[in-house]
Parts: sequence; structure tokens; C-alpha cells
Amino acid sequence: MEKRMSKNTLMAAFAAFLLGTTSLVYAADDVTPDKLLNADSEAGNWLTNHKDYSAHRFSTLNQINKSNVKNLHVAWTLQLGGIEGGGIWSHGGLEGTPVVQDGYMYVTDGWGSVYKIDTHGGQGKILWRMDPKTDHDWAGAVACCGVDNRGVALAGNMVISHTLDGRLIATNKDTGQIAWQRQVADPDKGEVMTGAPLVVKNLAISGVAGAEYGIRGWIAATDLTTHKEVWRTHTIPAKGEPGSETWKDNYNAAAMGGGSTWVTGSYDPRTNTLYWGVGNPGPDWDSEYRPGDNLYTDSTLALDPDTGKIKWHYQHTPNDPYDYDSVAENVLVDAPVHGRDAHLDLEADRNGFAYAVDRDTGNFIWGLPFVKKVTWTKGLDPETGKPAEYDPKKAVQQYAVTPSRQNTVTMICPGNMGGKNWPPTAYNPILKEWYIPVIESCNRVTVKPENPNKKPHPRDLFTGGGPDQPVRITGSVTAIDVTTGKEVGKHETPYPMLGGLLTTPDLVFYGQPDGIVAALDAKTLDQLWSFNTGGGVNAPPMTFTSDGKQYVAILVGQGGAWDKWFIDATPELKKVHPSSALYVFSLN
Repeated sequence: MEKRMSKNTLMAAFAAFLLGTTSLVYAADDVTPDKLLNADSEAGNWLTNHKDYSAHRFSTLNQINKSNVKNLHVAWTLQLGGIEGGGIWSHGGLEGTPVVQDGYMYVTDGWGSVYKIDTHGGQGKILWRMDPKTDHDWAGAVACCGVDNRGVALAGNMVISHTLDGRLIATNKDTGQIAWQRQVADPDKGEVMTGAPLVVKNLAISGVAGAEYGIRGWIAATDLTTHKEVWRTHTIPAKGEPGSETWKDNYNAAAMGGGSTWVTGSYDPRTNTLYWGVGNPGPDWDSEYRPGDNLYTDSTLALDPDTGKIKWHYQHTPNDPYDYDSVAENVLVDAPVHGRDAHLDLEADRNGFAYAVDRDTGNFIWGLPFVKKVTWTKGLDPETGKPAEYDPKKAVQQYAVTPSRQNTVTMICPGNMGGKNWPPTAYNPILKEWYIPVIESCNRVTVKPENPNKKPHPRDLFTGGGPDQPVRITGSVTAIDVTTGKEVGKHETPYPMLGGLLTTPDLVFYGQPDGIVAALDAKTLDQLWSFNTGGGVNAPPMTFTSDGKQYVAILVGQGGAWDKWFIDATPELKKVHPSSALYVFSLN
């Protein structure tokens, strides 16, 4: 077991409290703000959801490399829980990234139970399990898109996690006992939480899911000492606030404007800036219900983490009629572009385009399609990065192919799952290459106009129509040179990429929904190794060391929305049964 806080440390902390000081006292093995700032210096650990604040998902570990990865085999496995169904969902799934500190791993299942696993001695042993006791039927009926939880954050001696029913929970890292919890989201309104928290300084930052239920999205910060909310920034401006003029209706469409924030953000300590992606407007497909650009939906937000104040925004698909969320993680990269040093914010959007903007100003730098087929627009404006057909004078945008009340049945590419969904990208700073887990798809959208005189009940779907899936869906791992904004490689996969990526100095790891876990040469994207786990993979891989030995770990258990709404486009996956397991690989 890990060392517990000593008596002297407890006395020092109490003395600091009595003196009214704001500084915190930490034990030697606590995860301090300084540790999180310097997470990359601890190569054998994986301390945050995205490995580091920049969301690179890159590890310098190289015991496993392209010369020996063919010898990778299963070191050990663990069967986890959280497979139970609830509400409209037949089973839970695993979408989390394991977090590891000094050989101790923390993972979640779909229902938000947290497991502490001792990885020492070349095997895995569950030390404790924290069950948040979420009501399965009630929460499962509210959740839009599956029984999912994408992981935890570490802060001090606590494991910080979210639950589907909207709670933020701090669990004692040593005992597995809940230290405190608070309600952050309101599931009565259709708000749920599925993403991992992001800890910055002494704040836990939370996002929200539920845009399909007519919520008004937000990002919120909780003080880890007082357990109170410090700020809450809504992603849909209130009347009179900057951006509210982009909702041009006269019946307050913004009140149910969507703008969910369900993927974990990034942080740049150089400028003290938080970066977070914002999802689709509501209703999803009836864009005439909500004339205007609909800020800040489909945008990247740069915020002050101390106050929540928005510094800048960059919107990818104004007046989005496609359900093209921009919730994807923001990858922060310093690299030369066209011979000049640049501070980049990279985002692979559901609309099928990859974007680089200046992360200090939000100015567009480059953009390109990363899917093979884009039909909704003819391309991006080379100066602004906006869709080529975008007309700021129009309240309702008409792109190359646009679902509308006049064009009620429309085929769009990429489909509404997006060219990339939530599964995270990875960036190799040695090769200056950015790897994207791609969904190659098209689908048919049918618009059903919403009536502004009939306000939907809370937790009723508010979508303005819906999609169906008449064509086959595949995928790829696509590589982009960030210094040029050009595609430099594409590894085709027979199924969509529903998990996410890990990169090391010369490898890229990924998993497929048919159960295959594989490693590619980071430069050529040639496949060098694969293993069939026997269960669908819906989570990203990660790597760590224990007792000086490198391991690769991945959660196995297909969940989410695929088997309910998209399975007909991948009929072979009907044979993949639900599972809930952790696989850990090593060389010997």
C-alpha cells in the first residue's frame, strides 16, 4: 500500500489551517500542482487523463519499441464491473484512460466506480473499489449516448471522479473511502457527466453532456479545499452577453441551445489558459429553429482558469445543421510552421477537418480534411478557416449540402458520428506528427422541424430530426505533419476508430471495436504487432512502468452509442459481446 500522511504532516496541515494560510501541505507521495505541471518529467507515470496538460498522449518510454514490439504479449488481465445496463442502455462500457502513479493504477467503469490496482510484481491486484451508488435505471434513462465514464484525476491524496448523475467525488487514495462529494450537474434537466475531470492548481474543472436534451452547456470549477464552486461559464451566452447576438430568433432558442463540454480540456501554464471544446447546438438538425452562428457551439474556448472568463473563441461550423460537435481535446504544440515558431492549438473536428490555430490569439493558421470524403462543404477559406460557403450576413447558413426544412432528407459526409468523435488523438514531438483516430462515414439525416411554441419537457430529446446509417463505416489512423498542415500517412482499418491513440518515440498504439489491439510504426504507419482481446475496444491505450518495466494497458469493453444506433453499418460487430476487462501487455 502507499504511504499514508504522517502524524507530523497532519499536524503541519492543521497548523497552517489555524494560521489562516492559503498554502497547502502535502505528503511525499501526494500529487501536487507542481507534479501535474511537470508530469512529463515522470516518464513511468501517467498522472493525468491526457498524460500531460498539453494532451499529447506521448510517452518517452522506449523499452517497447519498433524493433521488439512483435514480442509483446499479455502480462496480466483483470475483470472489472460496471457492465450492468440501465435506462435505455443494455450494458455499460469502458472508455477511460488508466492513470498511474508509482505503480498504482486508477481506472473507472462505465458507472463511475473507481478501482485502485497494484501493478507491482508483474501482476494486477485490486486494492479497493469505490462504488458511487448511481441509480442505474434513472441515470441510464437520462444519458444521451451510453453508460460511460472516461477516467479520473489525481489531486493531493485524492482521486477525483465524475458520475453519470452529475456528482464530483473525491476518494481517499489510500483507503478507497469517499472524502467528500458535491452535485455539479443537474440530471433533472438532462445534464450528465462522462468526461474525466481536469485538475489545475487547486481546482477540479468539469464539463457537461446532454446537448440532445436541450440543456444550456457550461464548464465549472470546484475548489478542492473548500469543496465549493468557484466559477461556472456557460457556453451559450445569456441575453446581453457577448455572443448572444448570434442567436437571432425572437423566442429565446439559446435557453436550450446545447453546447455541451463532455471531453476533458487542456491547460497552458505559460499563459495560464484553459482550452476546452464545445459541442453542437440544439436542436441538432433543425438549424432554422436557431438562426445565427449560435456561439459558442462548435467552438474551441480559451479561458482564464482562475475566473472562467473567456479569452477568445474559434468556431468551426457556424449554425451547424449536422451535429458536428467540436468537443474534441485540444492538443497544445510548439512547432515551426512555414519557418516561424508557433504556439499551436490543434483540434480534429467532427466536421472532418483538422485545425491549427494560434493558441495565444485564436487566429487560424492551417486546416485540412483528414477523412477521405467530405460533402457538406467545398473546403475551408484559406484565410479564416471558415467553411467556403459561410456568409456572415446570413442567419441560416447554406453549405454545399445542408439538411433543412426545404431539403428534409439529406446524405452527409462525414456522418453525424463525425470524422472523429471523442476518442483522443496523439502527438509525437520527435517526429512533429499528429495522429488522428478517424471514422470514415456518411449517413442520411431527416429533418423534423421543432415548434418554438411548444417547449420540450426536461429530459425529452430535442434534436429536430435524426440520422440513419445506410452505408458501411470504416476507419483509419491518419498522420499530419504539424509544421506544414499536410497529411503524411493513413493506415486504413476495417472498422471505425472508437477508442483513441497512444504514441511513443517510434510507435502508435490503438484498439478496434472488434477487439484487436495493434501497434504501428510511427513513421510509416505499417502494422508491427496485433493481439485479439476478444472484446470490443472503446478506450485509448496508455503506457507506464512498474518496478522499472514498461507496460501497455487498455480497457476492453465496447459501450457507448454504437450498438444502439450505428451497428447496422458494421454488422460483424453484432457478434462482439459486452465485456469489462483490463489488459496489460509487456515484453516478457
